[in-house]
Amino acid sequence: MATGRIVVYGGRGALGAACVNHFKSINYWVANIDLNPNEKADFNITVPKDASWVEQEDHVVNELGNALQGQKVNAIICVAGGWAGGNAAKDLSKQADLMWRQSVWSSSIAATLAAKYLNTGGLLALTGAKAALEATPGMIGYGMAKAAVHQLTKSLGAKDSGLPENSLAVAIMPVTLDTEMNRKWMPKADFSTWTPLTFVAELFAKWMKDEGRPANGSLVALVTKNNVTDLIIE
Repeated sequence: MATGRIVVYGGRGALGAACVNHFKSINYWVANIDLNPNEKADFNITVPKDASWVEQEDHVVNELGNALQGQKVNAIICVAGGWAGGNAAKDLSKQADLMWRQSVWSSSIAATLAAKYLNTGGLLALTGAKAALEATPGMIGYGMAKAAVHQLTKSLGAKDSGLPENSLAVAIMPVTLDTEMNRKWMPKADFSTWTPLTFVAELFAKWMKDEGRPANGSLVALVTKNNVTDLIIE
C-alpha cells in the first residue's frame, strides 16, 4: 500500500523528476503531469501542447479524476516552468506568451486540481522566482509570469480561495537550482550558491507532513550560501 498520493506538475523537468524520485522513494503513489511522460511515475497525464488554457485544464482535471476514482491527494506540487530572456526591444509578447503558458497556465491548473482533489490540510506548492520581486529588465516576460504566480499564491492562501480547509498554498522562490543544464550553461559559476534539487524535494515532503510550514500564502525564497540553504519568507 502506498503511503499517500502526490501530483507533480512538470515531473519531467529537472526539479520535477527529483520530486517524483523522492516521493517514490518514500512509498507514495505519484502522478506526473507534463508534455511528456516520466516512466518512474505511477500515472502520467500528457498535456496537449497546442490546446488552449481551458482545454488543457479540462483534460488534466478529467484524467486525474479518472485515475483517483474519488480518492484525494496529499500534495500537488507545480514545478513546471521555463526561462526566457529579453526586454521590450524584441519579441516581448512572444517571450511573455511562452512564459505565461509555462508558468501561469500550469500554476492555475494546479490550483484547480487542488480545489477538486486535495485532501483537507494538504499542500499546494507553486514555483515563483526571487528575481521577480524586483524589476527584471533583461527577462521581462519571465518576471511578469513569475510575479503572477506570486499573486496567485497569496490569493490561494487567503480566506475564501476555494482550497480545502487547513490546506497550505505556498510558492518557492529559487535563486539558482543546481541542475545539469545550469551547470552546462554556467560552468564557471559558484555552485556552492546553488540550491540542490534534493533539498527542494525534501522541503515539499516536510511541508506536506505539516513540519515547519510557513504561513498560508507565503512566498519562500531559497537562498543558498556555502552549500547551506536558508528559507527567507518574503
